[in-house]
Amino acid sequence: MPISPKRSIWPGLRGRNRHWKGAERPMAHSRSSPGIRIGIDLGGTKIAAVAMRNDGTVCAEQRIRTPRGDYSATLAAIAQIVVSLEKAANCSGATVGIGVPGAVSARTGTIKNANSEWLNGRDLRGDLGHFLDRPVRTANDADCFAISEAQDGAGAGAATVFGIILGTGCGGGIVIDGKLLTGPNAIAGEWGHNPLPWPDVAAGTAELPGPDCYCGKTGCIETFLSGPGFAARHKEQSGQSLTPEQIVAQARQGNADCGDSLGRYIDRLARATASVINILDPHCIVLGGGMSNIAELVTEVPRLWPRYVFSDRIDTVLSAARHGDASGVRGAAWLWPAS
Repeated sequence: MPISPKRSIWPGLRGRNRHWKGAERPMAHSRSSPGIRIGIDLGGTKIAAVAMRNDGTVCAEQRIRTPRGDYSATLAAIAQIVVSLEKAANCSGATVGIGVPGAVSARTGTIKNANSEWLNGRDLRGDLGHFLDRPVRTANDADCFAISEAQDGAGAGAATVFGIILGTGCGGGIVIDGKLLTGPNAIAGEWGHNPLPWPDVAAGTAELPGPDCYCGKTGCIETFLSGPGFAARHKEQSGQSLTPEQIVAQARQGNADCGDSLGRYIDRLARATASVINILDPHCIVLGGGMSNIAELVTEVPRLWPRYVFSDRIDTVLSAARHGDASGVRGAAWLWPAS
């Protein structure tokens, strides 16, 4: 049943006693298929979703623009996606998992730390669960990425997987023996908001005190290893305004300034991941996000680890994501165990 995001369908979202005035719950379909799981990746610009079978095969998928800044419209859009995917999969009652650009506060149950700021302070899980008339599971989008790659991706079979997203930001997730580690503060794997290890104090590198980060600190890993951070640090060093793709392409063509920037990026990633190895000692580190498309990372970063890892031998494997951009949405679907 169509649900228009333009309608003011949640005027009663106050406290726990919600009144769903003007809204209708999704209509159940005639066939129930508990083996279908729906995964939704709620991004800042797009919402991607899949209906997936227990063997990992995708039977339906959908992608729409995110209604930025409008919480009610975001809820409506997600609900409509669930309706559409269940219709396409000829089922009802599918499990629903959602990857969000933030975390769920263990204290309040609401979203926190989301760069999609209109989600912060909202009970997304409870609101959607009430409207869809079923429980909904949520996790940080980097956690969903890690789950996906540990389940049937590049980290499949590894006892401990650290999944990293190198994109517009830097996030991480930890999966141990197939189970997501969240921690009491729901921030396990938030590696991007630690300081860059072993900062280079040479003039011109700007590693100390480091660039300002939106989190209020300076010198966070994210300010160096995110895509925007990579481009910004290159401009500081060379004066050139280039995209990450342009920097890498020109580095491969022999441009000295771009080659230096790529070399610094590789060394910084080696330092940042070495500190993870020193603490967590994962069997596998999987790289995702746009920056993970730089092929040199998988080959060159491990060659630098011996400089920084506190061990005479390093057996941790560094891999690119097997499922690419689809990993986050697949991981959201895997938030529910097989039925």
